[in-house]
Amino acid sequence: MKSIQELLFEQQDKAYGEFQGKLIPTVQPESIIGVRTPALRALAKEVAKREDCDAFLADLPHRYFDENQLHAFILSGMKDYENCLREVERFLPYVDNWATCDQMSPKVFAKHKAEFLPTIRRWISSKETYTIRFGVGMLMEHYLDGDFQPEYPQWVAELRSDEYYVNMMIAWYFATALAKQYEAIVPYLTGRKLAPWTHNKAIQKATESYRITPEQKKYLRTLKVPKA
Repeated sequence: MKSIQELLFEQQDKAYGEFQGKLIPTVQPESIIGVRTPALRALAKEVAKREDCDAFLADLPHRYFDENQLHAFILSGMKDYENCLREVERFLPYVDNWATCDQMSPKVFAKHKAEFLPTIRRWISSKETYTIRFGVGMLMEHYLDGDFQPEYPQWVAELRSDEYYVNMMIAWYFATALAKQYEAIVPYLTGRKLAPWTHNKAIQKATESYRITPEQKKYLRTLKVPKA
């Protein structure tokens, strides 16, 4: 049986790897094999069935960025909630870039929203950049529609960070929340409850969204705060 690293190198696209390196500055370029996302998703389904899958998941930290991506896609496809959550908790301390963080999206979490919520809040309270980002991302993905509660955006608004990748996720959360829960979210902007950079970035992302009406966009632009 070929090693998982061998399978990854069989799918290598060096030009794509160079392109990825420019988009993911927190990752060392030499750690990028250059496997395209569709190939990684397909490989994740194969590896999940292999007898050495558990060993791969336990072998942390991985050497290559593409191994982290593969790991994230394997977790995203897990069916058992408890096992998936346990594996995500084990993997999160080793997530070191926005791509792996954002592309890890276990579907099973959507079936366990009530019990999953305390874990999200704990992640948001973390000191680790990508644990916070993942927690906010999960709150954005699963709790802005029928399961939305007014206190959830408050958890995100209270965050203060010097980390770019945390603040970008906060902005992304509020831009998405404006599209789905406009009336509940606008007071966070009129009341200036976000840090100034994040406030303006959320407005920028919202006004770029096709889900925000022209009238809403016009109003949101009036809420921008002056740069310090």
